[in-house]
Amino acid sequence: MSTLLTINVKNLESATQGFYFFQQPAAYTGGTQVYSNSLYSDYLGNYGATGAMLTFQVNMQFYAGIQQATNPPAVGSSSGYASASRAIDLAPASGTANDWTTATVSPLGLLQPAAGVGVQPGAFRITTPSYQPPAIYNVGSAVEVNGGITLSNFVMANPANNTDCQPILKYYVQTGNYTPGTVMDFTASSVNAAVCDFTGGHSIIDVTLNTDGTWQTQIIQ
Repeated sequence: MSTLLTINVKNLESATQGFYFFQQPAAYTGGTQVYSNSLYSDYLGNYGATGAMLTFQVNMQFYAGIQQATNPPAVGSSSGYASASRAIDLAPASGTANDWTTATVSPLGLLQPAAGVGVQPGAFRITTPSYQPPAIYNVGSAVEVNGGITLSNFVMANPANNTDCQPILKYYVQTGNYTPGTVMDFTASSVNAAVCDFTGGHSIIDVTLNTDGTWQTQIIQ
């Protein structure tokens, strides 16, 4: 049975606030600039007035993702359109795992993962086939959020290339609004954001936006 990582948000500010959620970018080998997508966004009223909380849930299962795009990634724009994903293992320190998948572009897809050779421990590998630019494909780490799979962070793929991706189980909550699947500026968005670090094996973290705009986080489980 898969494990759900849960973030519960409470808004103590008097005004209704927009909140969006995003992930710490993975460590990549075989790509160039790393881009981040918003994963979920919604509005939340004052807790005292409404009693409402905002819940974000992400499956701890790791996914490899590929997405076709018309243009290079741009902050504030959708990262792409057609996409495919595969549940995948991370390479162990010793032994083997199904940590490698091969992409196809016609049709777009990812083959069933198999054991790769030389994949860095803690990472998975996506091998892209030969194709002709200006075709654009984004590859990287996808996550299952609130029942749907979204490309969380990615690099622009190169033809006939290996991309190794080492996901990080750290998520952020920030005020504002970014439609899921929209490219965002991770560096700017993470400043003064609430940080929810699940790398220690935790599964539930409560986040409170205080009346003065500061954050409080509490590990529940």
